[in-house]
Amino acid sequence: MAILSNDEAKTILTKVIKFSKADDCQADLQGTVGGNIRYARNSVSTAGVVSDTTLAVQSNFGKRVGVATINEFDDDSLMRVVRRSEELAQLSPETEEFMPVLGPQKYSKSRTFFKSTADISPEFRAQAAENSIAPSKKNKSTAAGFLTDSADFRALMNSRGLYAYNTSTSANFTVTVRTDDGTGSGWASLDHNDVNKVDTATASKIAIDKAVMSRDAKALEPGKYTVILEPNALASFMGQMIFAFDGRQSDEGRSFLSKKGGGNRIGEKVFDERINLYGDPSHPEAPVTPWDDEGQPLGRLDLVKDGVIRNLFYSRYWAQQQEVDPVPRPNNLIMAGGKRSIDEMVAKTERGILVTRTWYIRAVDPQTQLYTGLTRDGTFYIENGKIKYPVKNFRFNESPVIAFNNLEELGRPQRVSLFGFSAMLPPVKAREFTFTSLSDAV
Repeated sequence: MAILSNDEAKTILTKVIKFSKADDCQADLQGTVGGNIRYARNSVSTAGVVSDTTLAVQSNFGKRVGVATINEFDDDSLMRVVRRSEELAQLSPETEEFMPVLGPQKYSKSRTFFKSTADISPEFRAQAAENSIAPSKKNKSTAAGFLTDSADFRALMNSRGLYAYNTSTSANFTVTVRTDDGTGSGWASLDHNDVNKVDTATASKIAIDKAVMSRDAKALEPGKYTVILEPNALASFMGQMIFAFDGRQSDEGRSFLSKKGGGNRIGEKVFDERINLYGDPSHPEAPVTPWDDEGQPLGRLDLVKDGVIRNLFYSRYWAQQQEVDPVPRPNNLIMAGGKRSIDEMVAKTERGILVTRTWYIRAVDPQTQLYTGLTRDGTFYIENGKIKYPVKNFRFNESPVIAFNNLEELGRPQRVSLFGFSAMLPPVKAREFTFTSLSDAV
């Protein structure tokens, strides 16, 4: 029952709303069929398929709100979950930031569902793992990887006439390869709605090559270097910065986009003019559901255009307080880039460091977006347009705000996963990136 059609979902939700005796009622019906295969030490360890469908009912009496969930869908069960949500609402204190449910909305179209992904078989997953394990063994290396895939639906209905329905698919693959002597490590990742774009053999070859290349890494003195961050390295490095585009954080002085004396920096040039960030649910390479958890429609939203802050996210409550229009947070993030590949960017670099991956990122100063973190799984010294040798991993202390002002070049964007949601990010070449110390980790 996990994937319900539009008509099936609407039938269930219509019953829920009719059972309601609250001032308002909103019902959220979701289902997923997800598969996975995991392997380590060149051997599959787990594999399986999970199917689930859940219904969450929110009832409110004035500003008192109650929520109850269930995974049974006969009429008695539906009535029971509605009554339970109403009981909880009547027992609850008033919610200070309560906002009423929305009325009917219009949504754009976004191609988020691919039959190729929904039809994945156990044999497909097994072959995907073999495409990684076999070449790793051949190259005297050990692979550990994880492939997940899912087909999902979500339907939202409330007592004021709102109804939304969407289906989607996703496939994500990550692999780490270590050389058998333990001195080299490589990593690669793929994330797409369409599993036909998830080539585990090609991704594994990248990880294997980096593992072999990174053996016997040399220590390089910490300091400021020109750096090329691959898209996945950039995703981890800048990912937390995106949440600082929340209007409330900025207005309350808790963000790098807060203005001294109050207010925010909308309209100010904060980054290099080549930096353009936006959300777009209908982006062909990173499509997402065209509405948010409240049922607000999502369209293209420019956050940064030509280095200038254009918009911040505004919840319905905070927008009301500030007397501005609400601006829902996008479900994806697109960063415009150039046309060069990573190899072509390396060829244009006199001296620098290529970073495959950043991890264990922690905030040092939220108001300057200063972060500390580590490189891993393939860090290389570039000289005269070529990778000269692998280097030991670094700890860095750096801000994406500074890096985006020390910009040298943007490469060709690639699909990546950024804190669990879809993104298109380019490799970034920036000068004077601060590496503070060495790490002995491979």
